[in-house]
Amino acid sequence: MSQQDLLRRVVEALERAGVDYMLTGSFVSSLQGEPRATHDIDVVVAMDRSAVRTLVDAFPPPEFYLNEEAAYSAIATQGMFNLIAITEGDKVDFWLLTEDPFDQSRFSRKSVEEILGISLRVPSPEDTVLAKLKWTKESGGSEKHFVDALRVYEVQSVTIDHAYVDEWAKQLSVEDLWQRIQREAEPL
Repeated sequence: MSQQDLLRRVVEALERAGVDYMLTGSFVSSLQGEPRATHDIDVVVAMDRSAVRTLVDAFPPPEFYLNEEAAYSAIATQGMFNLIAITEGDKVDFWLLTEDPFDQSRFSRKSVEEILGISLRVPSPEDTVLAKLKWTKESGGSEKHFVDALRVYEVQSVTIDHAYVDEWAKQLSVEDLWQRIQREAEPL
């Protein structure tokens, strides 16, 4: 199963279960910025326990691994659980939507985009840049996340809402990284 087919299947299962979601991470930064290979698909989900069974049933073993108890635990702790396509090794990380103000803001600002022939819910480019800067800071300075943010900014610079990013960069304490992006960027 291709990553595109896996993504389509995940989106269909989430929609069938009535789960609101938003793609995030390197998959989205590759769509909004510079493409790069990744075996992970990160999805923020607003789900409760009632959706778990539908999701588990959509991805049965031995083709897939999805631990039902891990999903329930992630819901209880606003944590994360994953789905693995065994043969291909592709992984989907389901991150539970938290009460964090930035998480709430970016989730509320998501839009539907037609990508790879699939209607997908994705964050705004501003929120992708901010999330990547936040992950850069939290990972102790991961250049991979920083470069992802830089490339999204370079591709999307004409439409970026600078005031929005300025405000959230301050709240997330990533102003130095945001300033670095603006210094180093070579907009397309």
